[in-house]
Amino acid sequence: MTAVKIYTIPTCSDCTFAKRYFKEHNISYEDYNCEENLDYAIEVKKLTGKQIVPTIVIGDQVFIGFAENLNKISELLKIQ
Repeated sequence: MTAVKIYTIPTCSDCTFAKRYFKEHNISYEDYNCEENLDYAIEVKKLTGKQIVPTIVIGDQVFIGFAENLNKISELLKIQ
């Protein structure tokens, strides 16, 4: 299965929703908490040019935000 990385902060409701969605669909992911480790925030800036969470990386594809990318993410991960 394709590796999934999610850059988050604890107070982000979209981040919480994304992690819950992945858990409900048995999708393994690595959570990179940008509040605990500022290096992760720098990674997000390098990946996207912005500082927006959640930033989700699946393989070589980068998604900024979850709700607005749900269909593309589900398709990519073959979630029905």
